[in-house]
Amino acid sequence: MKNDISKLSEVEKAFVAQSMLKESSTKIPYVVVDNFPKLGLFTALRFLEWVAQNPEGVISLPTGKTPEFFIKWTKYLLKNWNEKDVVAIREKSGLKGVKKPELSGLHFVQIDEFYPIGSHQHNSFYNYVVNFYIENFGLDREKALLINCDEIPLAQGMTFNEVFPDGKVDLSLRYREAATPTEKIQQESVFLIDQWCSDYEQKIREKGGIGFFLGGIGPDGHIAFNVRGSDLFSVTRLTETNFETQAVAAGDLGGIEISANRLVITIGLETITYNKEVTAIIIAAGEAKAEVVKQSLEQPMSNIYPASVLAKSPNSRFYLTEGAATKLNDYVDYNYKNGEWTHAKSEKAVINLCKNINKYGHRLLLEDLKEDKYTSMIPGVSEKTPETVVSSIKEKISNGLRVEKNQRFLFTGPHHDDILLGVLPFISQHIQEESNKFNFAVLTSGFNAVTNTFVIQCLKDTKVLLDKEDIQMVKYADFFESGYKFKWDKDVYHYVTSLAGNDKYQMNRGLCHRVVRALVETYAVKDESDLRDKINEVLTILKNSYDGEKNPPAVQKIKGMIREFEEELVWAHFGVPVKDITHNRLGFYKGDIFTEQPEKNRDVAPLLEMIKKVDPTVISLAFDPEGSGPDTHYKVLQATAEALRELKKEKDISEMRVWGYRNVWFKFTPDEANVIVPVSLGEMASMDRIFENCYLSQVDASFPSFELNGKFSTLSQKIWVNQLQNVQLLLGKDYFYQNKNPKLRSAHGLIFVKEMSVDEFLGHARELEKSAEGDINLD
Repeated sequence: MKNDISKLSEVEKAFVAQSMLKESSTKIPYVVVDNFPKLGLFTALRFLEWVAQNPEGVISLPTGKTPEFFIKWTKYLLKNWNEKDVVAIREKSGLKGVKKPELSGLHFVQIDEFYPIGSHQHNSFYNYVVNFYIENFGLDREKALLINCDEIPLAQGMTFNEVFPDGKVDLSLRYREAATPTEKIQQESVFLIDQWCSDYEQKIREKGGIGFFLGGIGPDGHIAFNVRGSDLFSVTRLTETNFETQAVAAGDLGGIEISANRLVITIGLETITYNKEVTAIIIAAGEAKAEVVKQSLEQPMSNIYPASVLAKSPNSRFYLTEGAATKLNDYVDYNYKNGEWTHAKSEKAVINLCKNINKYGHRLLLEDLKEDKYTSMIPGVSEKTPETVVSSIKEKISNGLRVEKNQRFLFTGPHHDDILLGVLPFISQHIQEESNKFNFAVLTSGFNAVTNTFVIQCLKDTKVLLDKEDIQMVKYADFFESGYKFKWDKDVYHYVTSLAGNDKYQMNRGLCHRVVRALVETYAVKDESDLRDKINEVLTILKNSYDGEKNPPAVQKIKGMIREFEEELVWAHFGVPVKDITHNRLGFYKGDIFTEQPEKNRDVAPLLEMIKKVDPTVISLAFDPEGSGPDTHYKVLQATAEALRELKKEKDISEMRVWGYRNVWFKFTPDEANVIVPVSLGEMASMDRIFENCYLSQVDASFPSFELNGKFSTLSQKIWVNQLQNVQLLLGKDYFYQNKNPKLRSAHGLIFVKEMSVDEFLGHARELEKSAEGDINLD
């Protein structure tokens, strides 16, 4: 079924005209745009188009990071409606001649909220809605239906802190007898919350239901907090979530330890579709969402894919970036059928055929190739076709086996642990070559990944060691004036030497040494007494903070410096000194809900200076041109690309190579990579041990991936093994375990890398930079 373009709005028609895909064959129509920022512009224009037609309509808008550019573009367009640049945007996008919409007549409905959570907390969705929608958009608060946990009635007029002092709500009290007086109060409170939810649902229906719904989609396919398995006729309710949702919420709530025990109040799937004319839009960006988007759009309506319920609503749409659309049948068809047929297409088609029919490459028959939709498109397809693909994949593996010499490597990562999780085995085969020079750079502070609980324990341990006089450097006469600046390598060497001897006490002592240096640098500590005061001050701040609260800048710096110490420990395993590890702490990373866009003077300039100083022949980076992982990744990519553009103006860097790697957030397919690195079981074990012994703040996996309830190092290993299995189906198992090369015989995983020239890399990054703002300052 092809969608009838006459049913699309004028804005949608305009963006379909700009899209590579002009039609969609799914029950729910979708529109594909180039990238994340453009997705925000498209969504903002469609929203304002709807508001112009429904000035007193009922709207429900999303929270979290997904709507960042929707919010920025909406505010910008309204503020500059009749300015030249916005008029040009409107004319191009189907809003020519439309009068500036007035938002004050709209009725807002909050989609969901954690329960319990204080409405004053910056990480509550109530606070988000008030700040980013009610006040930012100029909505009428009196016309809004909001979920304020502080105002939901509970037994005996008590607060949720009194009824649920540990933040845990036991929903089994709905169905069983209360065993204690406390449980009786909790049981009564649960029923009162249930009644409040029913009343909330009724108020939405009294408004006629939601007229414009905009939502993201979770890794399990959830919309609002209607997780996988939710009833397609569900209404507003207090409910539990699943692991995938808890993992995504961990960043908001201060760790999986909190989100795993926190319930949610959410509108239901029936709430969203109650109004038969609802304009319901799901936005999704990045390849990480590709599989769940495919299932939601191409599978029959099912509670396994909650977003599929929107098929009931004729005005429902999915707005997608190209990355999020990559697995859709329409998109795959388009890419095979259009443009020049490349060898990469042949690789993808043959490898996928092996996987789809579970057949080794050397056993593929000509009839297999001709019967398959995509391999049959290969020009001159013959029984020799699999051999050409096998040969090219083997060549990529050969590239991954090479040991380069006389190179100056600069490995960069958006966050700490990105480099290790992405390409450690590739690094380890080059780093022992004496003619190579290595520098490492982590571009953001990474303080968001350190829990308050971890820092509290570090500070307590530091106090104990001070009491024992086991941090002797504080006794040196000049330590607090200048001595703390020296011998940072000594902390690292002390730790790794103690690690070699399995001396946990001395390892912790090395960490506490670094914590002391961080405190002295951050607070300009005067003496040992002042040091103890600062420790107590930070402890007080952290103990009095709610879970997920944004820390003061000084505490953020302490957390970031702990992460920096962890990164230094990793590369100390290979003899890399502290001076060869750069901690850039780019200024756009501030721990806000929306990280700022990189700026030339603040963010690009220091990267340019670092690159000039190192003068690398090879620079590596997390290659995420669409923001499939955390938004920090593609913003770091923007800043790095801009630094290289500036460097090109000063000197010839045509010989410089760029190694793009991917890790736990997003993956290459074999056809996208041109370097395939075999990974042995020993190298996997080494990576896991290094992660566990160095990234101390991450071992408990407080902020896990939705793909695995555990350490990122375990997930990396799982990905590497899966990548080998896909290639192994093409090449055959005997290619590996019977190979003459011991490196290949020992391979139980593969890493994919994309080697590019600088110009090729900038070609990938340029469109993102251009579309993010161009000459328009959205802030």
